[in-house]
Amino acid sequence: MNNVMRYAMAGCLLLAGVFAGRSEASVVIGGTRVVYPAQDKEVTVKLTNEGNQPALVQVWLDDGDDKSTPDTAKVPFTVMPPVFRIDPSKGQAVRLVYTKEPLPTDKESLFWVNVLEVPPKAAEDGKNHLQFAFRTRIKLFFRPTGLSGDVATARDKLTWKVVPNTKGKGFAVQATNPTPYYVSFAHVGVKAGDREIDGEGGMVAPGSSTVFPIENLSSAPSAGTQVVFTTINDFGALDKVVKPLDQ
Repeated sequence: MNNVMRYAMAGCLLLAGVFAGRSEASVVIGGTRVVYPAQDKEVTVKLTNEGNQPALVQVWLDDGDDKSTPDTAKVPFTVMPPVFRIDPSKGQAVRLVYTKEPLPTDKESLFWVNVLEVPPKAAEDGKNHLQFAFRTRIKLFFRPTGLSGDVATARDKLTWKVVPNTKGKGFAVQATNPTPYYVSFAHVGVKAGDREIDGEGGMVAPGSSTVFPIENLSSAPSAGTQVVFTTINDFGALDKVVKPLDQ
């Protein structure tokens, strides 16, 4: 394991007595997701240090294992540069390059971009310090050429139905996605008359179904109940949609 990751795993919290230090990340990613068109040689992720101290940053990709490290993650991408320093109010462009290992050509593939920020060593000023290493993960959608349909209208192709909540009491709604695109949600809920019951967000993969538990939906919805969901598009924008539920 390299020194940056070792520091983050073993020394994310350096604790002794009285605490001093920041509690939020300074390095900001320029976007909430990355789309990698298969025909492109590379894509760029922009990072900015909005703090007042230099930051050491490490970037790597994984295929869904949030416990991955740069040494254990196995993905068909190269990151350049993988480790770098960003001074305050400065930025860094990180290049992601697909290394051409085979991926499905009939649907999108999902990966995750990890950004680990390690703050500089605390000053030896006689005080005790609490220091944090911050790790941020955002989705990367690898999009093959020639996919059927349009990613912008994939949400309209979803079908919805009420199902028992297998993770608890009451009911849930199930989304089935017949398209080759991932569809991401900020919220999924139901609306019956003037009453709207909100639930959590999530994602439904191409050709798959996902169940979204709806808190406080203790009985099966009556006829005319609608599903209400907010999708997240390629640019991170939100769009609220209301559709009939299949009874």
